[in-house]
Amino acid sequence: MKRTLLTTLLLVAAAPLVRAQQPTDWYPVARDHKPFVRWWWPGSAVDREGLTYNLEQFAQKGIGGVEITPIYGVQGNEASDIDYLSPRWMEMLRHTISEGERLGIEIDMSNCTGWPFGGPNISTDHSARKRIVEEWTLRKGECIADKIRPRDPRQQPLAKLERVMAFDGRRRLDLTERVGGDTLLRWRAPRGEWNVYALFSGRTLQKVKRAAPGGAGLVMNHYDSTALGHYLRRFDEAFAASGCPWPNTFFNDSFEVYGADWDDRLLAAFERLNGYRLEEYLPEFLARDGSDLSARVVSDYRRTLFEMLLANFTRPWTAWAHARGVRTRNQAHGSPGNIIDLYAAVDIPECESFGQTPFAIPGLHRDDGPSRENDADPAVLKFASSAAHLTGKRQTSAEALTWLTEHFRTPLALCKPEIDQMFAAGVNHLYFHGAPYSPAGAAFPGWLFYATVNLSPTNSIWRDAQGLFGYVARCQAFLTAGEPDNDLLLYLPLYDIWREQQGKQFLMFDIHKMDRTMPRFKQAVQTVLAAGYDCDYLSDRYLRTLRVEADGTLVSEGGARYRALVLPDCRLMPLESMRRLAEFVREGATVAFIGSVPDDVPGLSDLKRRRKALRKLFRELPGLTASDGTTVTAYGKGRFITGRKYAEVLAATGARPEPLRFLEGGQMIRRTNEVGGKNYFLALLGSRAVDGWVTLSTRAAAVELFDPLTGERGMALTRTDAEGTTDVRLQLPAGGSMLLKCFPEPPAEAPEAWNYYVPDTERTRTLDRNWVLQFLESDPAMGSRNNAPDAGHEQAARMLNRERIGIEAADPAEKSYIIDTPHSWTEIADPVASVNVGTARYSLTFTLDDPETAADWVLDLGDVRESAAVRVNGHPVGVLWSVPFTLRIGRWLRAGENTLEVDVTNLPANRIADMERRGVRWRIFKDANVASVTNAKEFDFGQWEVVPSGLNAPVTLTPVQKIDEYENR
Repeated sequence: MKRTLLTTLLLVAAAPLVRAQQPTDWYPVARDHKPFVRWWWPGSAVDREGLTYNLEQFAQKGIGGVEITPIYGVQGNEASDIDYLSPRWMEMLRHTISEGERLGIEIDMSNCTGWPFGGPNISTDHSARKRIVEEWTLRKGECIADKIRPRDPRQQPLAKLERVMAFDGRRRLDLTERVGGDTLLRWRAPRGEWNVYALFSGRTLQKVKRAAPGGAGLVMNHYDSTALGHYLRRFDEAFAASGCPWPNTFFNDSFEVYGADWDDRLLAAFERLNGYRLEEYLPEFLARDGSDLSARVVSDYRRTLFEMLLANFTRPWTAWAHARGVRTRNQAHGSPGNIIDLYAAVDIPECESFGQTPFAIPGLHRDDGPSRENDADPAVLKFASSAAHLTGKRQTSAEALTWLTEHFRTPLALCKPEIDQMFAAGVNHLYFHGAPYSPAGAAFPGWLFYATVNLSPTNSIWRDAQGLFGYVARCQAFLTAGEPDNDLLLYLPLYDIWREQQGKQFLMFDIHKMDRTMPRFKQAVQTVLAAGYDCDYLSDRYLRTLRVEADGTLVSEGGARYRALVLPDCRLMPLESMRRLAEFVREGATVAFIGSVPDDVPGLSDLKRRRKALRKLFRELPGLTASDGTTVTAYGKGRFITGRKYAEVLAATGARPEPLRFLEGGQMIRRTNEVGGKNYFLALLGSRAVDGWVTLSTRAAAVELFDPLTGERGMALTRTDAEGTTDVRLQLPAGGSMLLKCFPEPPAEAPEAWNYYVPDTERTRTLDRNWVLQFLESDPAMGSRNNAPDAGHEQAARMLNRERIGIEAADPAEKSYIIDTPHSWTEIADPVASVNVGTARYSLTFTLDDPETAADWVLDLGDVRESAAVRVNGHPVGVLWSVPFTLRIGRWLRAGENTLEVDVTNLPANRIADMERRGVRWRIFKDANVASVTNAKEFDFGQWEVVPSGLNAPVTLTPVQKIDEYENR
């Protein structure tokens, strides 16, 4: 879609959108601030030359670290495969770490091949467990003739009999001891109708997904610390034998241990934790009737499973890594439990994005091909950053851009708003997903992994990727400075969430199902954000670690500070947590209940006593009743707030809404900075630009602006009213982002003033004639298919359905085309143009009589597919990779004749579609080979329509004046 001239000029008025030639550091960029990438090793078929080549490419473009994850290999390349953790593999790791030190790249690695943890050293004794229950119904005098064993023959030699229980109403008999060595039950039913259950600890038999050579095998039992120790011993032995240094960080992917709902020690752990025996409540545990008793037993089971995962996997895994000087990075989502606590138990909590968000940013081309909606909206992403803020972790990482589009169709511009959304949710340490290792000489499209975003030298977008990487590095340097400054703590009502999710006992919180597993909590988060506030999530475990300062501020164990604690629609709360809330309020804190007020305790153990104690506590607490209106009740030094309307209740807490959140598409995060003020990251991810005064929720004596795209900085125009509210003059396009640093006192040494501009629209030049197109790179080479096109080319031409209007230049060796007006190079006369991948130079000579009459000139390239490096009069002036594609070029213009060169790089989509149509065998990988974003079993990239390439709209040049000069002339 082409932008109108009016829209373009409105965007031109937003000065920060333009690019500078020499970015300057503000918060200095260190290695940890640069983006990292998951580096897949297909078949671990790496060598020293290839490793060095890949790492040098990463370093040159601005990657700060890699996470090595070995996966399945390349077909026909088995002789080069290297077994995981073998001496040869460790030799390659040693070389990688050595080269990383030389190049300034951090080397991390997954603690497995593929995922999840498992492999050849995991026997069935240490493999993932699942619950198996067989049932019989008996009447008086009847017995079970069958052997007491699972009906599944695969499980019969593996499953361990846990209990045999018989139930008749209130009568509950443990018959386990009556099962003989021949597995027959020696028991006849007495009077009544008896349901007999045989409970087994079986095996999931799940194998490691996408395993590399030497990594295939069963998935480990994540609830068993003995199994974990056995699994990790393989790493200890490999590193000890090789003398290889340990990596910086070990990684664990999202919990995808499917069906792993049991452990041999679960019954004992359940009784120890809950005070009663689960086996005595098997009918209620297995029931699907949604009764209160059943829900309480299931809740206690889920809590037990979660505590076992935390105690037997997450914590000991981290302790093992720490003993070796290594950090841990963990994706807790997917786990069956309170993922806040699981995120908090490691050094770097990690969330992930998965899919494409439908942003309404003008000029941003949402991929029209197969795609899927992003599962990781801000409400989901904030679980990881909340855990980091609560515990004082400096980094929240994210697996970024997973399955953003279909293969070969991801432009850099589409990455930026997804990344901005993650930054606004508290992420400050990106791991791109990902970059397959590929030998330098591998034929197009190189070695691939089935996940689609290929940020590596084999992808055409790599040519200009340093623009994206530099942007990320500058943002992350800013977002790791200072301390988190969210307004509120939002209690995660886990027991209510569990109560709502009945019908199955085992519940995993994976990112793809949050809309179904916790819809009300997600809606609560979205409502809080829409009301202008930000929040961190709070679990019962970390609720008990809070302290209250004299002014009523709630402080977490990691030092994060909050104005109030908000409980959204919470009915079930542990007695200990409710008592702690009362203590907070007595000490001066503000606690707000929205919707329901807790009126019951979760779980079954000692239920009568706990309910009685809760009622007694509520009689002592005034005002804790749900009502339609908002009520504020003093208690001790603090106050309780109740109500049903979010905006009213949140306003009553005293926290001030952040007006920046009310900007259309405005997403932001705020942190305290080193000078006692506030830092803001702001992104406009809607359809409107901002050009005017915006209000901050905090008072600032001065505000410095920083454009993370360019590195430009300057002191903003500000004004403060009598109430202490600060307004900032801001110019920002839709899709743009800005960093704001607020000073409580004027800085002693301030940079120059920020330049604000207004376009002189009457003098806009449209550069729409006399363009020449020349290919700098093309695969296949231009002119290589000038004979009769094959069927694939005919199909491509039909799909294009446009008249080819290019005229070949006099010198065919130049591969130049006089195209006159800028348009997609897929439209030129050469049949290769619609099927190639490469870089083409659009060049133009134009005359400008009076460049000095403007403060600057803004070049707008309009619709760029997909990135562009710009030169003016021979000077490189910037790389454009995100919308809007505009650039200030005044300093390089001169009176008279000027030359403009725009080197545009396209996507590989047309190239791969042509290869598919011609039957070229490029899908050469094992296991999943190349999958589709839609999970379709059969898919054909050859059906794609031709994707535009190059410049696709008129190019304009507009003079701009500084606002003060413009207004005073």
